[in-house]
Parts: sequence; structure tokens; C-alpha cells
Amino acid sequence: MSALRIVRLANFVAPASGGLRTALRELGKGYRAAGHEPVLVVPGERADDRDTEQGRVITLPGPPLPGTGGYRVLTGRRRLAALLEDLAPDRLEVSDRTTLRWTGKWARRARVPAVMVSHETADGVLRTWGLPEEGARRAADALNTRTAHAYARVVCTTEFAEREFLRIGARNVVRAPLGVDLAARHPDLRDARVRERYARGDETLLVMCSRLSVEKRPGTALDALEALLRRGRRAVLVVAGDGPLRARLEQRARERRLPVAFLGHVADRDLLGALQASADVCFAPGPAETFGLAALEAMACGTPVVASASSALPEVIGSAGAVAADHGEAFADAVGLLLRRPVRDRRRAARARAECFGWDTAVAAFLAAHDAPRLRVGPAAVRPVVPEGVA
Repeated sequence: MSALRIVRLANFVAPASGGLRTALRELGKGYRAAGHEPVLVVPGERADDRDTEQGRVITLPGPPLPGTGGYRVLTGRRRLAALLEDLAPDRLEVSDRTTLRWTGKWARRARVPAVMVSHETADGVLRTWGLPEEGARRAADALNTRTAHAYARVVCTTEFAEREFLRIGARNVVRAPLGVDLAARHPDLRDARVRERYARGDETLLVMCSRLSVEKRPGTALDALEALLRRGRRAVLVVAGDGPLRARLEQRARERRLPVAFLGHVADRDLLGALQASADVCFAPGPAETFGLAALEAMACGTPVVASASSALPEVIGSAGAVAADHGEAFADAVGLLLRRPVRDRRRAARARAECFGWDTAVAAFLAAHDAPRLRVGPAAVRPVVPEGVA
């Protein structure tokens, strides 16, 4: 079998975005190393087309989405359809079940096998935006029914993500986990100087790496910190991430005199790894997460995670972390539970759990979803890589 051109479309990717951008990069690198030709199409401020470590990356000008803190979307169906015709994909992979769902019909007409990757639960996101549970479920079921009909396959990264499609009787759902770079994220990144920058020796260092938007529920981390302080625990919180809620969260921290450091988007991945490795506990409060790459990265660094019990994270972190109901008191309880374990034991358990999720396994599962065999073993021979833009 010859190499397949796997064209990938993604919205809600920005220079400061986290998990989705990481997943796209690592999967593209894996497809290329397996002997295929990945092409990623994303929105950005200006047009661009370049070769990168993850394959060809095409950026189309797309307007920013109001209230999202910089996310852009691909608009103009005719322009995108014309590009797809020109690219002539052998496979299509779409990471947006809303504004790009029409590409499923395009793929069917063009006789191109297409998959949609579910990066979040529809009903979970709708609930975080304030829709009542029953209404969110009905709306999600309608959306997911149309999605399942539009694509040859729906890829879900966890059983948690799969449930809402099984609920509507979809039979074209396949499971493919995401992964973590176990070489770039490891316990040896723990750095006393990084820790001392934010916390004294008698303080618990809490870290949250998250986009500061409604569906991520970052305020829960501040609630947990406040609860811990009321209980007499000396603790500080470092927030790595940006988003539309940042100003509101900063104001709240000032008004309540909470020891919180807001770093914004941390582009230096080594620094981010050192921060994750140097923390005592990391928070993952998003109730609609279907995998949680930032949490898995923290665990690869040897740091246990407290995650929302409403999300897929309990499935991912297993007994190496702790789960909590979606309020600050419960998260504070979970922090106390983790800190009662010996440091060496909890750090070893976190790393061991992360080692179950390498990117090689993830790439193999995604290639299987595409019916794309691995044509080559080992790294691909690539042309010199130009530093990436928005992807």
C-alpha cells in the first residue's frame, strides 16, 4: 500500500492553545513517521503554508471568535471545499463537530473516508455554559446524531467520551487514546529553584495548567485554595494559561488576598515541565474534559492530579490521583488525601500511570481508525523544519 494523504481540519487552535494543539502536533509527527503524508489546515491571522515536523501546515485567515480569548475559526465553505478538492485527500480527519460538520458530507460525495475526533462531550460543554441537564442532553443527542451520520467513524479518546454516542445508538464509534511525551515530561524536571520562586518550604505548591474559559471551570481551583487556607494549610496556587476569564479571576484573587500567581500562556515547554514537576498537586477542574493532556503531562512529571469527577479524568488518572465533585471544598479534601501519602509513593504512582499513555500507542490507534497501515518504522526523513506558526 502506498502512502496516504491524511488531511486534518481543526478549529479553536491558537498560538496559546494547549491540549488540542499538542495532540495535533504529536499525531501529525506520528503519521509522518509511519510513512504517510499528513496535512493540517487551521485558522490563523494570515495565510501561511509550510512544512513542519508534523507535516504540511496550511493556515487560512479566519476571524477571531468573540469571547474566546483568541480562538479563530475556518469560515468560507467554498474556499475550504476548493482547498480540499485541490489537496485530494485519501483520508479526512476533522477536529470540530460544529462549524465543520459539513465536511462529512463533502467527504462522502468525494468518496473519502472521514473521521470526526470528539475532543469534548457536547452535553458537558452545554452544561458548563448554563444549559439545564435535561436540555443539554437533548441538544447533545441531536448534535451527536447528525455528527455520527455525517462521518464514516467517530473517534473517542476515552470510554467517557464514547458514552454520549453509544447513548444514541451510534455504531461507527472507535476508541483511540491520546498520549504524553514520556521523554520530555519526567520527574527529573523537578527544580528546587522553580519551586522556591513561587512557594516557601512550608507551603504546598498547587499548579493549574488550563485555558481560563467557562468550560474549564478554573474558578474551582481558587475555591479549593481558599478552602485550604481556611483550614490552616499554607498553600499557594500558580496558574499557567490564559483566556477570557483571566481578568475576572485576577480581580477575585486580589479582592480576597489569595496567594495566586497568574503566568499567562507559558510558551517555554521546559519551564512548564519544571513547574508541573515541582508542584505538590496539579488541578484539572474541567468537568467536560474527555482526556486531559495537561493532567497527564503533570503525572508524567511525577505530580499527582486532582480532577473533576464529572470528567473523563478519573478514567485516565486511575488510583494515582484523586477525583472530586465540582466545588472547592471537595477539591480541598482531595488535596489533603493526596498529601497524606508519602511523597515518594505518590510521585512514583503518578509516573507509572502516565507510562500507560505513550504517543506511539495513540498514533497506532488513530492510524487504525483511518485504516492506514504503518508503512515505515522509525523517524521519517524530513526536510529542514521551519518554525511553526499557529499549529
